[in-house]
Amino acid sequence: MSSEYKYSELSEKIIAAAYNVHKELGQGFLEKVYKNALAIELEENGIKCKVEVPLTVNYHNRAVGEYYADIIVDDKIIVEVKRRVFG
Repeated sequence: MSSEYKYSELSEKIIAAAYNVHKELGQGFLEKVYKNALAIELEENGIKCKVEVPLTVNYHNRAVGEYYADIIVDDKIIVEVKRRVFG
């Protein structure tokens, strides 16, 4: 990953943690399982994170709704966890 990105070192750690979760769990679980496993993996690697964080979404300085971030890492990066479904 290029160092020109903001928080590139932290991003690389998140990607590595996600890869470790995928490698260990494989596929077939619900998103919540992967989200919880990723939070554990991050914390075990000394990376601070919060799960299912409510955020107010503003548009033109007016609240238009609420969004729940899957994981916020080190108060810097929002991670939206997705799983692949194969049929």
